[in-house]
Amino acid sequence: MLRLIHTADWHLGQSFHGQERHEEHQAFLAWLLDTLVEREADALLVAGDIFDVVNPSLRAQELLYDFIVSAHERLPGLDIVLIAGNHDSGNRIELPAPLMQRLRTHARGRVSWLDDGRLDAERLLVPLTDAAGETRAWCLALPFLRPAEVTGGLARGEADDSDDSPRNDYVDGIARVHEQLIAAARERREPGQALVAMSHAHLRGAAVSEASERPIVIGGEESISAALFPDDITYVALGHLHRAQQVGEERIRYSGSPLPLDFSEVNYPHQVVEATLDGEKLTGVEAIPVPRPVAMHRLGPASLDEVLAELEALEMDADLPGQDRGRNLSKERWPWLEVRVELEAPMPDLRARVDAALAGKPLRLLRLERRLPAVAAEDAPERVDLETLGPRRLFERTWQARWGEPPDEDVLADFDRLRQDVLDDDGEASA
Repeated sequence: MLRLIHTADWHLGQSFHGQERHEEHQAFLAWLLDTLVEREADALLVAGDIFDVVNPSLRAQELLYDFIVSAHERLPGLDIVLIAGNHDSGNRIELPAPLMQRLRTHARGRVSWLDDGRLDAERLLVPLTDAAGETRAWCLALPFLRPAEVTGGLARGEADDSDDSPRNDYVDGIARVHEQLIAAARERREPGQALVAMSHAHLRGAAVSEASERPIVIGGEESISAALFPDDITYVALGHLHRAQQVGEERIRYSGSPLPLDFSEVNYPHQVVEATLDGEKLTGVEAIPVPRPVAMHRLGPASLDEVLAELEALEMDADLPGQDRGRNLSKERWPWLEVRVELEAPMPDLRARVDAALAGKPLRLLRLERRLPAVAAEDAPERVDLETLGPRRLFERTWQARWGEPPDEDVLADFDRLRQDVLDDDGEASA
């Protein structure tokens, strides 16, 4: 028997509307460690987006490495496998790999290719052992695949003349990596050993969050097929989508993020997943709810009177630290709050009225959204919320206004590649 705990999308170091979430992440990792011990787990799989940015703070890195050391102290036989996601720097994830390996932790940030053009698959295959130290499964640890790693040069292999668009080159490259890695795993495993795939990708047909997931390279067009994971893969541990779900089959799972990363996720069932393997068979899958260390409330959209009534009706945790003589004793556990108000006309004192209603309540207002009625005049300028719109949609709107037609697939592919390169370069330059 082999017991795996599957989690993903920790986003350590995330700044939530300008506010740090260190205590929330610390509370989650403490709970996870206790859960690993209680469940007598054999392996922990972390399917990418360990950090929120490619250049995480020292404090965020300390959270990860302190967790790894503590996990090894309490569970010396635990195997930990980490892969980089699209928010991570693959180089940074792998940098301390020699030290982490002494703690039975295997970090994989990038794929590489041999001189003959074949995938260096051996370094992506990690043995998973049971309590007796016997190898019971092989983890196919596949980090987020950037276009430069799977297209062009040796990575491309045989050219495909059917369609030379950037999107097809990228998707074909992803498929090639999966096929070569699975073939290598089949050769390596012995009878009775399972294959467990871990990948940070968007599977076709999976449900995305409303506003919290950064598109992977080519918007939604880069989504891959679940058919890349054949039936002899016992379990598929996925990362990237924050909504916990299975994709078609029980064995193919997104664990989802352990904490809500946007107000759109306030009602998601955040969890980690326990998968139990008996030989090559999956014998059990259990969702383990993650306690929410800091509550999150989303009020509206409604009129101001209705929103204020909702606010008054909120039930406050009696154990929350309050205020004493005007001094905040502690705010780190106060709930996050988003308020969405529908207005008939501009209200200059809206923020002051909401703040007055919050007086004496242990709540942290992070976002106040004003929704005004549509302007009747056809030539009236359209109101744009840049935070909600996002860079990609803003580019599409600007292109449409400039050229009179929407950008085609190749233009969007170029934009998404450039944006990913800028995000990566900014992080690496400041590292």
